[in-house]
Amino acid sequence: MSIAVTTLPNGLRVCTDRVDTVETVSLGAWVDVGTRHEPAEINGISHLLEHMAFKGTETRSAIRIAEEIEAVGGMLNAYTSREHTAYYAKVLKDDTELATDIIADILQNSTFDAEELAREQAVVVQEINQAEDTPDDIIFDHWQAAAYPGQALGRPVLGTEEIVRSMTRDTLFDFMRDRYTAPHTVLTASGNIEHDAFVEMVERRFGALPAHSGRTEEDATYVGGEFREDRDLEQVHVVLGFDGVKYDDPDVYAIQVLSQLMGGGMSSRLFQEIREKRGLVYAIYSFAWSFRDSGLFGIYAGTGEDEVAELVPVMADELLKAGRAITADELARARAQIKAGLLMGMESTTNRCEQLARQMLAYGRPISMEEMVEKVEAVTVDDMTRLARRLVETPMTLASLGPLDRMETLDKVRGRLAA
Repeated sequence: MSIAVTTLPNGLRVCTDRVDTVETVSLGAWVDVGTRHEPAEINGISHLLEHMAFKGTETRSAIRIAEEIEAVGGMLNAYTSREHTAYYAKVLKDDTELATDIIADILQNSTFDAEELAREQAVVVQEINQAEDTPDDIIFDHWQAAAYPGQALGRPVLGTEEIVRSMTRDTLFDFMRDRYTAPHTVLTASGNIEHDAFVEMVERRFGALPAHSGRTEEDATYVGGEFREDRDLEQVHVVLGFDGVKYDDPDVYAIQVLSQLMGGGMSSRLFQEIREKRGLVYAIYSFAWSFRDSGLFGIYAGTGEDEVAELVPVMADELLKAGRAITADELARARAQIKAGLLMGMESTTNRCEQLARQMLAYGRPISMEEMVEKVEAVTVDDMTRLARRLVETPMTLASLGPLDRMETLDKVRGRLAA
């Protein structure tokens, strides 16, 4: 097992993580462009572009793209986030060149046929409508919009129906030309792969990718606030959160351990107190998201109309307790869960490929498993209590969706955390 990195003359980074004991290769292009890089008037273009990349190139139709990858038993997929867009495949090792060629083709030679665009705009609108009908999904968009009001990082990945329907072929072409450039793209592969051979495959197909840096990005400033929508649902969906940590913050590992301890499993504080002891929820968990210049820590819970009156005060109380005392046993259990998750992820070439790409985009270098484990092991009880206190001292962001007659006001929840 070895990781190697080569930077091509145009600035494109090519990375491999060799695993000799498998017969497959996972590979993909991660582009450092996402929702936060979109002007407000074309919010959602990164996601629409991701869809359209599969709808035909100068030499391949949409059906041919699907047939070629599936004819060798492979898979091809993509996703868009607020900070990057990924196009990735998994194939048998002998089909690595085919997968590389298809990804290169869709990223550089897509035609954005007008009829295909109209159809895919309709598909994305259906996706937007589906998200609106999925309260435990859309609540996170509302929560992030409240955390970063009026900012690109707070806008939804999918965009809005009006904006999506207004986009033209020229809009897509211009965005792709300006943002999909070599310095902001990483090609990674993990599995039974030889680094120099993969570099040669990539250089032949991506060597002409523009070397300029056309991406624009506004800095994000966490503000905090509230989203509240009374809707006729069976449950109240609540997300309570705070200003977190960015990628290069010294506490980036500590906040992951704290999230695990608070709501990362059946032994976590929130699960035990709120679900097991009180029976207030079916689902409750915490999470920590980091971005280039900001971050979020939050707790999600789904509860009944009557139970929400008790739920939110207990959530606040558990956060305050964490700032006062955490046991060595709790910390050891959370660290063990984080380490196990990291190590188990190494058994999947897809996970390894994505992890390597994310590290290159966030830190500009691969981070070894040994370094990550060492950082997790270094987290102390004092780190946990200090970080828990730091979080609740930041402005709060509260989002709630459902029957809200018994939901506490933002000021009342703030008052509980100031106690």
